[in-house]
Amino acid sequence: MWTDRAGLGRRLGGLARGVAAAGRALGCTIDVGTAGHVTRHVLDAVNDGVEERTVRKVTGPVSGAGVWLKVFDDPATVGGRLGEGWWINPEPGHLMPVPLTATEPPAVPDGYRVRAWTRGGVTRVLLAAPDGSWATRGQVAPTGRTAVVDQVETSPAHRRRGLGSFVMRTLTREAVAQGAERGVLAGTPDGRALYEALGRRVEAPLTSAKFVGTAVEGSWAG
Repeated sequence: MWTDRAGLGRRLGGLARGVAAAGRALGCTIDVGTAGHVTRHVLDAVNDGVEERTVRKVTGPVSGAGVWLKVFDDPATVGGRLGEGWWINPEPGHLMPVPLTATEPPAVPDGYRVRAWTRGGVTRVLLAAPDGSWATRGQVAPTGRTAVVDQVETSPAHRRRGLGSFVMRTLTREAVAQGAERGVLAGTPDGRALYEALGRRVEAPLTSAKFVGTAVEGSWAG
């Protein structure tokens, strides 16, 4: 079992995305700053460690649309602790940790070009197709013994060609080179098979909820 849980929300929620995070006792609050994703609250606890009073304390004061909540617990459980106006993503993610070990550099897939760069402690890997279009990408943010992998995505036109595996192995080598011993990511349902093939396992579901607002009594449209 992955034991380095302290600060998990801060790592997954902020470091790998390069957004501003404000620490708080219940997890963290991240100011994303887009129209549909103004702020994100990420709780630190996992599974049975998620307390109902914590969820209610964080979500109770929310009144503005576009505020998100990320919780490492089952959607059915989290949903019962949310008030009116919260929408839950029907496709939950998965918290998937893995021990990191050094490996040989992966071979670049034939016909593709790779670009890697590091900025602000985040290493990004991009694969371009032969015509120069985007094929796949990913990034990693080592935070001491733990490294957070984020935004691993492959273009639909280039899937099932081993590109995702190449990106993951490249990011793993970079994390190990920076001293990380464990990797953690929040995988999507589509990415779960890839990550399990690379040795990761599901430790907890990830519930994503968004406040969409409540209807105003007596309102009408004409």
